[in-house]
Amino acid sequence: MNDALSPGDFWVASGHHLCDLAAHGRLAATDDLWRAFLARPELIPPEEACEAERALHGALMAAPLQPVEPARVAALADADARENFTQFLAFRDRVAAHSTLEAAWVALYREGVAGIPPILLQMLTHLVARAALEGEGDPFALRAGELLFRTQRVGIHQGATLLADEEVVEMRGRDGGFGALGQLLVEAGAPPREVELDVLNDANAHLYHGRSDAHDFALDIAEGRPGQAGIARMLERFIRHILGEEVAIRPVPVIEDRDWTWHVGLDAEATSIANDLWHGKKVRQERLVRILWLGVLEFRDASRVIARVAGRPVYLALAMDAANRLRMKPQNLVAGLPLKAREEAA
Repeated sequence: MNDALSPGDFWVASGHHLCDLAAHGRLAATDDLWRAFLARPELIPPEEACEAERALHGALMAAPLQPVEPARVAALADADARENFTQFLAFRDRVAAHSTLEAAWVALYREGVAGIPPILLQMLTHLVARAALEGEGDPFALRAGELLFRTQRVGIHQGATLLADEEVVEMRGRDGGFGALGQLLVEAGAPPREVELDVLNDANAHLYHGRSDAHDFALDIAEGRPGQAGIARMLERFIRHILGEEVAIRPVPVIEDRDWTWHVGLDAEATSIANDLWHGKKVRQERLVRILWLGVLEFRDASRVIARVAGRPVYLALAMDAANRLRMKPQNLVAGLPLKAREEAA
């Protein structure tokens, strides 16, 4: 287990230091990592919990990977506790069936995640995203990495396209009057109170590591801004780490391609809009302006690409929804990229 926390560490709250390192910088779960999952408030027995619930939680904290018979969960008096432990144990067993968290993450999304609480998937994505960006020196790429596992509030004003962490916006919004960025975010649907957040820029980027777990930097992803390139850099790193594919990604302002062959929407809204455009449907301007970021992806190894996309660019898109929220779905890359199966490429 990696116990040392360096001054340049980031996203310590992910729990990556509770993991063992596997080949290629991947992460292997440890008992301590599972104890961190068991420390979720949904699983810690409340004061009124029955003795069976306390005993089960205590046993799992002592030996997190021990087998648990269904009857043991069925004996819990509280229905919510039965559901929570059933879901956690199913998640634990599916993740533990793989040698690394990355392999488990890919398998979960390929096989289906129905019945797995979103918070557990978010925690797992946080971990694999942290591993994917290990050693990354660009704070803009690191801040862009937060999109992989945290919902963003979007504000567009005077040439800026600002992404701010939704949870932080809501938390800060309960404190007082309006600030400049706060006003912008309020207009985008944030609570009508002050939201004082710094926009990441060249002058304050050196502060990112120390504040990374606060998620309190806003990111400007407007054309030509460092945040726009940061998304591309982050996605290159994530795809390499998770899928083992070397790609080059560059941001573009529009898609102008008569032979547009393949695209991947990186969230539900972008997928819907891009699919409609690709099928030649009329898309209203009010939907088109929700597209926040476009990128062109090219594979370093052309032999890995299915035949009908070989030599053609793959377009990536991010969009906000009607409520000015951006909920990235990095799992769309698993099924969405036009890759041959590994045995086909061999």
